[in-house]
Amino acid sequence: MKNVLVLVRHGESEWNKLNLFTGWRDVGLTQTGIAEARHAGKLLKEKGFVFDIAFTSALKRAQQTLSLILDELGQQGLETINDQALNERDYGDLSGLNKDDARARWGEEQVHIWRRSYDIAPPSGESLKDTKVRVLPYYESHILPQHMAGKNVLVAAHGNSLRALIMELDRLSPKEIVELNLPTGEPYVYHLNPDGSVADKITLKA
Repeated sequence: MKNVLVLVRHGESEWNKLNLFTGWRDVGLTQTGIAEARHAGKLLKEKGFVFDIAFTSALKRAQQTLSLILDELGQQGLETINDQALNERDYGDLSGLNKDDARARWGEEQVHIWRRSYDIAPPSGESLKDTKVRVLPYYESHILPQHMAGKNVLVAAHGNSLRALIMELDRLSPKEIVELNLPTGEPYVYHLNPDGSVADKITLKA
């Protein structure tokens, strides 16, 4: 596999398991999340992937996922760049709250709007549109040039930071992107055209 861009959402986190809004809160992986990250690494190794550079966020659940993937690939020393531009969406006042408790406080409909709408942010937090505003420029200035230079690039990040990027890559509308959910620990493999558009995309599954 040559000149690929691979995107992976981190494995299950401690707060995913507890049904809490996480956002920029820095929590680690569960044992299930560790297993998911290792499995992603095994899938990539089975397909013969070797990476030239990796990117991840400033949050340890994504960094830990990347480390476990690289461990499975035998590429523990790979050049890795961490940046908060790839952090999860900031859930603001919802951060740390149980999702069921939030529904009881604000109502099912309002919490659904905050979680799933494209451009409506929770109090003191970010919408998916806001997340895209910081993710996309970073991708275009740091990640895409590496791919265009012929390198295999691995990005381990978060559900919403990757959804923001996939929205651009897959040319999804605001209505389409709200329906997209990214499974934890599942690699998305992209080949891009010279203009940065998508030539093809595959998902690696067990």
